[in-house]
Amino acid sequence: MSKQVQEAYIVAATRTPVGKAPRGMFRNTRPDDLLAHVLKGVLAQAPSLDPASVGDVIVGCAMPEAEQGMNVARIALLLAGLPNTVPGMTVNRFCSSGVQAVALAADRIRLGEADVMIAAGTESMSMVPMMGNKVAFNPAIFENNEHYGIAYGMGLTAEKVAERWKVSREAQDEFALQSHLRAIAAINNGEFEDEITPYRITDNVPDMVTREVKVKVREVSQDEGPRADTSLEALGKLKTVFMQKGSVTAGNSSQMSDGAGAVLLCSEAALKRYNLTPIGKFLGFSVAGVPPEIMGIGPKEAIPRVLKQVGLSLNDMGWIELNEAFAAQSLAVINDVGLNPDIVNPLGGAIALGHPLGATGAIRTATLLHGLRRRKQKYGMVTMCIGTGMGAAGVFEAL
Repeated sequence: MSKQVQEAYIVAATRTPVGKAPRGMFRNTRPDDLLAHVLKGVLAQAPSLDPASVGDVIVGCAMPEAEQGMNVARIALLLAGLPNTVPGMTVNRFCSSGVQAVALAADRIRLGEADVMIAAGTESMSMVPMMGNKVAFNPAIFENNEHYGIAYGMGLTAEKVAERWKVSREAQDEFALQSHLRAIAAINNGEFEDEITPYRITDNVPDMVTREVKVKVREVSQDEGPRADTSLEALGKLKTVFMQKGSVTAGNSSQMSDGAGAVLLCSEAALKRYNLTPIGKFLGFSVAGVPPEIMGIGPKEAIPRVLKQVGLSLNDMGWIELNEAFAAQSLAVINDVGLNPDIVNPLGGAIALGHPLGATGAIRTATLLHGLRRRKQKYGMVTMCIGTGMGAAGVFEAL
């Protein structure tokens, strides 16, 4: 049985700003271009590294088809100008795909199979629908009543969690407001600047007087989702979306989004060879299954598993990035597991910042690593629920 032979260090982590889907700033930007951008960005943070030394580029994508199909990892690394000797692989574990990519890349290093790896994630919910272009469940899966939850919309699973864990509409709206307030404060304080690689968007703008189409280039460096004008009153007026007498609304759910993130990992030998300084270390990752109809509670099972694996406790965590798929499931996890709300998403979460599915894990890893160092905290976690009924959690150490 293979065992860890060396540590997996993180040298750089970056992301694009996150755009709203389907009509936001990246509505016409391909996900492979977003991915190529962060691949170039993460390598730019380690200029002494030979790109040819990258053992593999592992990319998470939740709906790997159409513009983000054809093994988007390989396509994007070639677009980014990496040598064609560098391989690429696309992985899919729905919402945890990005952090799953980080874990797989780290394990290649920890097992001594590679010295330099890139993990990343990308998703365009503007170009590829949330359930893909063709939903084709195997009917046999529903012969077992326990599996019916696989066919539920994500919002209906959130309603199930809200009902079972007794999370009120008021609590959900308050949590959503907090997400926006924290995100706006973080933007105003420049807390995302270290992790974001600005993106230049080219727009074709028609001139109504001359009837000519002019090309304009603008640089975007700020997440599009956070709203300074959000209020409890406004959130309270929104109608429920998934059940007539439910509590889940568009306002207390994550935003559909476009974005990408990337993480550069190295062995100690590579650090010395290329004179690199690590910003963090990957410690462990765990994933667990739960009943599909309450998929949002998934982190409840994954968190204790990964903490046991790495020999740490919740009290050791200085920062927890819990993906806010829905306020209902986030609050259920926080309350059930006993997370400290003060350290959960201190810069806001997906309700404000957006959730570009397969990219989120890589994006939140970048947020965590830069945030831990900035606030002088040692250990942190990235965790999320996963469609079809799973939860994932990864633990990192800042250096």
